Amino acid sequence: MIIWLASYPKSGNTWVRFFIISLLIGDKTKLNLNHLNAILDFPNIKQFEGLISEFSDLKEVSKNWINAQEKINSDKSFKFFKTHNMLGKLNGFSFTNYENTLAAIHIVRDPRNIITSLKNHWSLETYDETKKLMFNDKQILTLSVKEQKKFKKYKNKHSLPQMIGSWKTNYISWKKMRKNYLLVKYENLIKNPKTEFTKIASFISSLTNIKFDDKQINNAMKLSSFEKLEAMEKEYGFIESAINKKGGKNKFFYLGPKNKWQDILDSKISNNIEEVFKVEMKELGYL
Repeated sequence: MIIWLASYPKSGNTWVRFFIISLLIGDKTKLNLNHLNAILDFPNIKQFEGLISEFSDLKEVSKNWINAQEKINSDKSFKFFKTHNMLGKLNGFSFTNYENTLAAIHIVRDPRNIITSLKNHWSLETYDETKKLMFNDKQILTLSVKEQKKFKKYKNKHSLPQMIGSWKTNYISWKKMRKNYLLVKYENLIKNPKTEFTKIASFISSLTNIKFDDKQINNAMKLSSFEKLEAMEKEYGFIESAINKKGGKNKFFYLGPKNKWQDILDSKISNNIEEVFKVEMKELGYL
């Protein structure tokens, strides 16, 4: 059964992934960013081999979402998968179902801070261009040809097209999950890390019967701190860092806790985001 780590892009998913990996195996090996492969993204070529031949076609991918998950779950063990895909249907095909899903850890972040990270990650020229993507309810996320070649070079299977929608529609879709659902706010991970990471560890324990003590949780928090992840990327690089227009790599762990929209965004941009996402931002306590 699958435990989803679901989020809109640049919301802290990788941070939570590394914490979970650190929690499960942090005392057994010297961790680095390559260990993130222990929690792959979905959909990914690896999960769809033998099911489809056209990996760039979202229609073909969506037809086989459930088939891929049934194949994944054939061994009856629990697994974590990261996804930016919306929860719902595309052309009548469901992204997942309760026969294949055990739970969802849903990570959300203030869209006024997401926009800065997205602009950097996707090498976009302006905040207006980035905002347009965040507002698009039908936004699809795909890897460029350069990105696909990069993953093949390192013998890693790359992700397949995902229907991420807008920040709003992505959030609304996942909060409808009613089976073993945990909402995690990026801002709370920064303000109250022990409380929030303990909450994640307790949630996992309730699903898997794997028990974690304070020492394990504290160690996992230390291993997965933003400073630690940033240092790993600087020293060894990170395959998930996007290739920019000049052929170099953008910094994946960009600003983290230092990303404060009040100091960065023009009021016109922040006001527009607040206007479009007003209901959801109020619901989450961002307004």
